Amino acid sequence: MAPASVASSSSSVIPQRNHIAESEAGPSTKTPSLRSRSSARSAASSPISPKGKEREEPSDQADSEEESSSEDEEDDVTESESGEESVEANGAGHGDDAINGDEGHGEDEDEESEDESGDASDEVSDEEDSDEESDEEEEEPALKYSKLKGRIPEILAKDTASTISVSPRFIALGTHNGMVHVLSYEGVKVNSFRPHAAGVTCLRMDESNDFVATSSVEGRVVIHSLTTPESYAFDYKRPMRAIALEPDYAKKKSRAFVCGGMAGNLILQEKGWMGYKEQVLHSGEGPIWAIEWRGNLIAWANDLGVKIYDTSTGQRIGFIDRGLSAPRAELFKCTLQWKDDRTLIIGWADFIKIVRVRSRPSAPGSGNLHPLTVELTAVYQVDCMISGIAPFGGSYVVLAYIAPDRYENEATDDRMEQRRKAANRPELRIIEKGEEINADALSLGNYHMYGCNDYTLVKSQKSGDEAFLVVSPQDVIEVRPRDEADHVEWLVEKERYEEALEAAEELRKKHGGVLDVTGIGLKYMQHLVDEEHYDQAAALAHKVLGQDVSAWEKWIDTFVQHQQLPVIIPHIPTKNPRLSKPVYETVFSHLLLNDKPALVKTITSWPTDIYNLPTLIESIQNELDATNDDPTILSALGELYLINRLPAKALPYFLRLRKPYVFELIREHNLFGAVQDQAIQLVTFEEERKEAKKREEQEKADKGEAEKVEEQKDDGEAVPGEKSKHGAAIKLLVDHVHSIPIDRVVHQLRVEPNFLYMYLDALLDKDPQFCLPYSDRMVELYAAYDVERLMPFLRGSNFYDLEKAYKVCKERDYVSEMVFLLGRMGNNKQALMLLIERLGDVQGAIEFAKEQADEDLWEDLLKYSETRPLFIRALLEHVGSEINPIRLISRIRDGLEIPGLKPALVKILQASNLQVSLLEGCQRVLNGDCAGLMGKLQKAQVGSLKAASTSTCVVCSKAAFDPLQPELALIYLCRHLVHATCVLPEDVELPRRQENPSVTYLLQGNDKSGGVSSQAWKTRALGSTLGYAAAVRVRVKQCPICEKQG
Repeated sequence: MAPASVASSSSSVIPQRNHIAESEAGPSTKTPSLRSRSSARSAASSPISPKGKEREEPSDQADSEEESSSEDEEDDVTESESGEESVEANGAGHGDDAINGDEGHGEDEDEESEDESGDASDEVSDEEDSDEESDEEEEEPALKYSKLKGRIPEILAKDTASTISVSPRFIALGTHNGMVHVLSYEGVKVNSFRPHAAGVTCLRMDESNDFVATSSVEGRVVIHSLTTPESYAFDYKRPMRAIALEPDYAKKKSRAFVCGGMAGNLILQEKGWMGYKEQVLHSGEGPIWAIEWRGNLIAWANDLGVKIYDTSTGQRIGFIDRGLSAPRAELFKCTLQWKDDRTLIIGWADFIKIVRVRSRPSAPGSGNLHPLTVELTAVYQVDCMISGIAPFGGSYVVLAYIAPDRYENEATDDRMEQRRKAANRPELRIIEKGEEINADALSLGNYHMYGCNDYTLVKSQKSGDEAFLVVSPQDVIEVRPRDEADHVEWLVEKERYEEALEAAEELRKKHGGVLDVTGIGLKYMQHLVDEEHYDQAAALAHKVLGQDVSAWEKWIDTFVQHQQLPVIIPHIPTKNPRLSKPVYETVFSHLLLNDKPALVKTITSWPTDIYNLPTLIESIQNELDATNDDPTILSALGELYLINRLPAKALPYFLRLRKPYVFELIREHNLFGAVQDQAIQLVTFEEERKEAKKREEQEKADKGEAEKVEEQKDDGEAVPGEKSKHGAAIKLLVDHVHSIPIDRVVHQLRVEPNFLYMYLDALLDKDPQFCLPYSDRMVELYAAYDVERLMPFLRGSNFYDLEKAYKVCKERDYVSEMVFLLGRMGNNKQALMLLIERLGDVQGAIEFAKEQADEDLWEDLLKYSETRPLFIRALLEHVGSEINPIRLISRIRDGLEIPGLKPALVKILQASNLQVSLLEGCQRVLNGDCAGLMGKLQKAQVGSLKAASTSTCVVCSKAAFDPLQPELALIYLCRHLVHATCVLPEDVELPRRQENPSVTYLLQGNDKSGGVSSQAWKTRALGSTLGYAAAVRVRVKQCPICEKQG
């Protein structure tokens, strides 16, 4: 069979595959195999030292030394075995027969290496690299340790522990003084008794927590009940090493147990009618070192190995050989542990063996063989001696004893070298699938004095409790798997606070307040401050400190002491929680002296009710006086007033700072009254902004960034009124003349005529009435700054002094304005002369003469033109209806040569002919229209409308003539018949119609007489009717129906 391969990790155990032979003929021949030493393990601290550190040696016992080399170790422990293991199988009433077994394939085995010899050197180098990496980065332990409290320290202070056993409820502790102490898992003492006069070697409790079985070196075995007087004692005269109770001991009448010791007999005691009956199951192979009973199977260990006995058939079914190179059996204890009803774990010396009890497959010729067989599924060799082993999920927990190194020269006469070297710390290791995944060195009292057999490892039988107990003569250690809370504590211990805080928060989400998350956060913050990572500590403050006001104030003081207050200022809470006012004022004081820009930012971001406003204003004002109007402090003071709803006090500071939002601030807070005396500052500020903007645009335009300039014009910060003619400041003053009196503004702007011009010009556009008192001043300003607006103002206003205006225009030689003013003053001749002589403007002179409508002015104009041919021509070309062309032509002297006279005369004649044609055409149109309208009128007047009793009113659609209720009916020339009451307004009263009954009678009646008199009566009646109709016509005017229809 190929030798076992060396594991790749230096800290791993060495798995081996073994060929199984079911024979008691003795151990088979074995070949040595390679074995690796584990890496340096951690030295625990109260009670466990972290993995990866060197073991500590007591200074009073021996000097600290490194681990022994693999060569020295081979002198203390046996080498690994790669040969076949022997397994015993006995048939009932048959001799020992050697038969070939199948090769065992264990569930925990690693595959063999086919080319081990070629890869050995590479694997060794990999192991060395792995050792270095494990030293550099410490791994988190998988288990946590605590000393069992209660009465145990008191007990072990007077005596030393020798063995231990557990039940679902109790722990039984045996001592070297023969005492047995029964305690709860919390260390509370339940019972104590002394069954032996010498040390207790083995101790067992039944599943019902009632019976305690003990064995002792004095040769006695005692079974004691904790709840009843029942007790049994057996004296075998030789030291007893092991005892085991049958399953459900308290429930069975047989009260069976099995024991063994130095006599080499495995004895089964079973209670019958006549008392206990003794049966020797096996003998003759040396002392019995360990016994375990599970179900129907009893496993025990003697000098040759481990055997398994089936109580149901009374047969031994298997034997697991120790090996030829194994150390003496009494040097290193054997640990047997049933993992389940069919799986046995053996830990002996430096080997771990996993044995599986299987049903024997049916085969011809196997009728006399036991139905069960054993199979060695896995063998692991470790670099230590095993003091105890227990299953841990899919892995194993091993209590490892590291044998002390020997001196090279053991035959020396030196007494110091002859002394026994101090023992190393025991270790608790976790082995999973052949690999060691965790190793912790235990700090136990006086560990340097004890050997492998002084330690015990048992697994808790308490329901739902995944715990182990490690026993030394002076300590009982409780071992548990580390949970999430332990992980957090380990991270905190290793100062990995960020990971610890995240893990603690996740744990709190799952289980509530299991851990003190705040405490972890505080440690993290302190660690960051100690490492001078102030930014990270400040960012963590809100999460850690939460609503704790005192904690916030304490940590702010900490940052102040480290001169790092600016770091935490952005994180200081202002609402939930709210700190005391002195804290905030301290922040302001610090910023005022050290970081003025941050002061402005803090003032604008913090609420106003968390600090004392007068105190802060006074401090900032004093600093402002000391710094000669520092812009940043000005801004801070302005923002402080503004935030505290004092915009009127903030406005002067913003004006001094030239803030662009000043105008918006004035409008928003209605501060027009506050700027009554600051008009010139507003306008100056606006003009400075314009100039700065122009310079900036010019600079960019010079650099070829014209397009960007245009974009910035559109995207720039807009000021309300900025796009008005004279800017936002002038617009503000003009729009609020009731709040900002005009007189006060004019008085302030008089020192800056340009500003005054802009103000009065904008005021004139808004309402000319506002400018009446300043008309003379406006003439001067327009003449100086906007001559194009001067003439419209002179023409539109009548409230300026003509002489002063003329003087101003004369000083600046504005001829057109002088002509207009002379005309307004009545000096038309002088004005005409200015037009003619200074401007040579014939058309202007003609227009001036037309405007004045003065005959003398025309005469002066004609006289002036008599000697000037060009002027005569111009008059001929522009002469109109105001002057008769004959009058002008008659003044032309004979022989006077006038250039262009003929075209001018032709033009005059053509204009005259055109005028005559137009007059004739208009006459014809007028005559035609008159004839048409007269025909329409005549037709309407002579036309008639047929009316009957069925005729209706166009408005109300009722009968026009109702005999019962006669109403006045109106008939228009447009033939619309309506009731007078339907169309006439309510305030129009119709004239009353006078009727004489006698006249009516005569008119109605009797026309028999005929003659002239009757005709005369009819004429009078008709005249009365026509007169009444005329009076009505005056009141009703035109037809309302036609008027509505358009």
